[in-house]
Amino acid sequence: MKLVFCGTPRFAVPTLEALIAAGHDIALVVSQPDRPVGRAQQLTAPPVKETALAAGLKVTQPEKIKNNAEFRERLEAIAPDAIVVVAYGRIIPAWMLALPRLGCINLHASLLPKYRGAAPIQWAVAMGEAVTGNTTMLLEEGLDTGPILLQREIQISPEQTAADLFEVLARDGAPLVVETLVGLDAGTIKPKVQDHSRATLAPILDREDGRMDFAARTAAELWNRWRGFQPWPGAYTTLEGKKLIAHQLRVAAKKAEGDPGMVDLTDQHLQVACAQNTWIEIVELQLEGKKRMAASEFLRGAGLHFGIRLG
Repeated sequence: MKLVFCGTPRFAVPTLEALIAAGHDIALVVSQPDRPVGRAQQLTAPPVKETALAAGLKVTQPEKIKNNAEFRERLEAIAPDAIVVVAYGRIIPAWMLALPRLGCINLHASLLPKYRGAAPIQWAVAMGEAVTGNTTMLLEEGLDTGPILLQREIQISPEQTAADLFEVLARDGAPLVVETLVGLDAGTIKPKVQDHSRATLAPILDREDGRMDFAARTAAELWNRWRGFQPWPGAYTTLEGKKLIAHQLRVAAKKAEGDPGMVDLTDQHLQVACAQNTWIEIVELQLEGKKRMAASEFLRGAGLHFGIRLG
C-alpha cells in the first residue's frame, strides 16, 4: 500500500521499521521539528526522522498541520491508502482524517477504552494494572475515541517500570499495525465502536504527580506510582525543607502503626509510614544538593534524629 507515516519518538520506530520490512510504499514520513535537547540545548532530530532518513524516505517536519495549505496539498497529491499515526504528538485535523481510503490508523499503547490520553503506559503501571496492551484504531476527532481494529494484551510484571514497558509495547505494537493494514485492505477486520462508559483517562504527566503523599496513599500505591513515573517525574518528597528524590523503593513488611510521613531508622533502613499502617522503604535516594547514594550510606552521615518526618 501507499502510506504516509506520522510519528516522532523512539516508541514509533519499530512500527516504521516493520512497515518498511513489509514492503509498503511509504511516500512520506511526518515528524515533529528538531528540538533542543540536554543542558547544551543541542538541536536534535527525533528518532523517527533519523530512522526514515537512514532508510532513504522523504521526511517533512511541519510546525503546524491543521491550516497548513502546503502540507495539505502534498498529502492530497500522494493520495495514500492509509495514514499510520504512532505517537506523533499532534492532533490530526478533519481534512487529514478524511483523506485516505482506509482511514488514519493509530497505534495506542493501552487496551482502549482504558487509559485514553497522552500517558497510557505510565498510568497503567502507576495504577497497579497487571495487564495492558496495544490497540489499533481508526482515528476520529475525539481523544482516542475511534473504533477499535485489533488489540493484543501484554502482562505487566510486578517489577516492571513504565520505561521497561515502553520497549515491550513498542516492539509488540509494530506487527499489530502491519496485521491491521492487511485485514483492513482485505475487509476481514470490522471496526468495533468503543464502550465509552468504560473509558478512563491517562493525562499528560506533570512534576506534581511525582510527589509522595504518605497520608493519602498506601506503600503499594506509592511503589506503583514510582514504577509508573519512570523516568519522569519519578518519586520525591522533602526532608527538613529540602527535596529528596527516591531513586529506589520497596514495600516494607513492617506492621507497626505510625503517623504518615514518620521515619523509622531501625537497622540503618529508611522506612516511612504510609496510609493504612503500611510502610515503604527508600533504598536509594538523593537529597537536594547532594549526590545519589544508598539510603544506608546517607543515614550514616545524615545524623537524623528520632521523630523526623518526610513530606
